[in-house]
Amino acid sequence: MKPINIYISILIAVFSISVNAQKLLTKKEALKIALENNYGIKLANNNVEIAKNNSSIYNSRMLPTVSGLAGANYDNSNQEIVRQDGTLTNIDGAETKSYNASVNLNYTLFDGLGRKYNYKQLKETYNLTELQARETIEITYLQLFTVYFQIARLSENTKNLKETLNISKQRLQRAQYQYEYGQSTKLELLNAEVDVNNDSINFLNNKQLYNNTKRDLNIVLGVQQNENYTVETDVNFISLLSFDELLLKAKANNVILNQNEKNIAISEFNIKANKGSYLPTVGLTSSYGWNKSENPATSFLASSLSNGLRAGINLSWNIFDGGATKTRVSNAKIALENQEILQEQQLETIENTLKNTWEEYHTKLFVLKAQEQNVITTQNNFDRTEERYKLGQVTSIEFRQAQINLLNTQTAMNNAKYDAKLIELELLQLSGQLLDVEF
Repeated sequence: MKPINIYISILIAVFSISVNAQKLLTKKEALKIALENNYGIKLANNNVEIAKNNSSIYNSRMLPTVSGLAGANYDNSNQEIVRQDGTLTNIDGAETKSYNASVNLNYTLFDGLGRKYNYKQLKETYNLTELQARETIEITYLQLFTVYFQIARLSENTKNLKETLNISKQRLQRAQYQYEYGQSTKLELLNAEVDVNNDSINFLNNKQLYNNTKRDLNIVLGVQQNENYTVETDVNFISLLSFDELLLKAKANNVILNQNEKNIAISEFNIKANKGSYLPTVGLTSSYGWNKSENPATSFLASSLSNGLRAGINLSWNIFDGGATKTRVSNAKIALENQEILQEQQLETIENTLKNTWEEYHTKLFVLKAQEQNVITTQNNFDRTEERYKLGQVTSIEFRQAQINLLNTQTAMNNAKYDAKLIELELLQLSGQLLDVEF
């Protein structure tokens, strides 16, 4: 055996040994790992927590503010006092000491309803952030299964390539015996050897791509998963609704449309909040204070002490602010109009995308059924050709062609199967049902 054949055989043996002890990573397990560890989902969940904190009553300016103040002052100075009768008194190092403490409360009783609508804006912003997190999860679903099914596709292709290689090796061995016994030419042997080398290269390249794709899956999972695992290759298609029913689901549940509905609500509250600047503001102030002072001999009072409660109410009304409020309200109305226009555009886009994806899905299902039938046909053709080849009734070229036809149809069927499943997932995402599917 030539050195290159020995090298390829060693590599194939190594790959074959590694497959035997592999653990199965199910779709459900992969999804669970991704939901717990995917970096994008972690960031989205943190953003939801920030929005939740921002939507709290503590961030609404609806609660009063309470502050405490305290202080002490000391003064040492030389003083000269001239009384009304003309007498003069000089005091060096006259000391003055004062102390104060207070608790102050401020509360806005009415601010033109600005706080009310700002608070509602914050609540809607929190709901919007939750929808953005949901969109991130949906995108992660599609990323996960795109890579997962690619691994499954490559796994089945690798299996088919290995089977093709084994058949080519048997043919090479047969050609070797026939050549040694003078029953075939050197050309027949060389052709068989070339086919073995080509099949070996295709097998190794596909196996390498298979391992690379496993590493790509680790990025989506958010963990350094051991590469020594296999994935599920079975694909179950679900019974989808009719197009009209899917369209109704999409209009009600599509995450992009839902986000825009929240943006419309936020814009509406923004208009109302800005209109609040036309109205007056009423505030309440209250404090409880304590004050003490110790005065020098030059003061009329030697010391003083006071404490008590003080309260007041105030009203302010910005009757004309130069048109700033009017400008904000006008711009907020335009922003609302833009969101409504965007909603119409997105609705048309999603309806069109759903229609295209729906038709593509059914086309892929038809192709899959056709390819399944092709595999049956080419398998039968290959089996018959193989029998006739062993009997010497067909040439090696005809046998090789039957072998290639079988491999090509098997590959085409695998591609059609996983392509159809991924398009099915896209349909579920468009209609807002992706997160409800059991894998």
